[in-house]
Amino acid sequence: MAIMGSKQIEEMTINQDIVNGMANVCDAALVTIGRNSGEGSDRLNAKGDFQLTDYEQQLIKMVTTSFKAKNKKVVVILNVAGVVETASWKDLPDAILLAWQGGQEAGNSIADVLTGKVNPSGKLAITFPVSYEDVPSSKTFPGKELGIEKSAPTGPLSGFMKSVPAVVTYEDGIYVGYRYYETFKVKPSYEFGFGLSFTDFTYSNLKLSSSKFNGSITVTVNVKNNGKVAGKEVTELYLTAPSVKLDKPILELKGFAKTTLLQPGESQTLSFVIDSRRLASFDTAKSSWIAEAGKYEVKIGASSRDIKLTASFNLARDLTVKKENVSLVPKEKISEIKPSR
Repeated sequence: MAIMGSKQIEEMTINQDIVNGMANVCDAALVTIGRNSGEGSDRLNAKGDFQLTDYEQQLIKMVTTSFKAKNKKVVVILNVAGVVETASWKDLPDAILLAWQGGQEAGNSIADVLTGKVNPSGKLAITFPVSYEDVPSSKTFPGKELGIEKSAPTGPLSGFMKSVPAVVTYEDGIYVGYRYYETFKVKPSYEFGFGLSFTDFTYSNLKLSSSKFNGSITVTVNVKNNGKVAGKEVTELYLTAPSVKLDKPILELKGFAKTTLLQPGESQTLSFVIDSRRLASFDTAKSSWIAEAGKYEVKIGASSRDIKLTASFNLARDLTVKKENVSLVPKEKISEIKPSR
């Protein structure tokens, strides 16, 4: 959708009789849920945006009821640019395909996946929350207007720029995205890094080049296709760092790699390098990136909540990785959220 684009054309309403008729003649059902994307407006906790509309909910229920009564499959395709609510209906269809917004080749790509021509191997780069309230910034968004009038903006962007300044304070701190959900133990609908395949993969033989950190450590792990269909697997490396003086998320993604197309029974060894930058956290008081001494846990997983293998190494003493200059200091104090340890 272009900036200040026209309103989306309403779709034809489909009733139960139409759905029943299609269930008699079709092999399977595809239900597409779409959302516009673009600049000029923020996401809303509203029906038709994050929430599904009443009609979308009704459509999914009608289709799944009719087709499953005839032992036929139902797939919901999400043609969206950001997260939508899935927890209330995700158990109804047989599958959900997150297509994002693939442009002019989206139809061909979706068809290739649904027909089995291509084995999907994508993983979520964002967390799908159960509810809008589970998002930490929902408590302070969209902020407040300051009540100070200023000259109305002019030019091509004047149609959606406000003439009254507004401010929003984000209190997430370091707990952005999956770091928040995992550290604060908030169960998502679909976690960061989640993704299904037509086959199964197993992980084994996790090795570290050293048990003590001295500049860098190489991590290797074997990934095997244990199923009956050729496929690729995205393997994720997370790190749990010691929290002595600095707050730390319970885990952070530090690397990921995708295998080649593995045939059934075939395996591949993936390799990761952990350097000092991947150990460091920002110390506001010292304006420096610091790696604190202690035990670091390496976690290999298929998602942030599906950890397969764990190993560890030690850092003997605190390490200053990089010193920064103080700049852009907030004018107001930000009360960042903190977990209870």
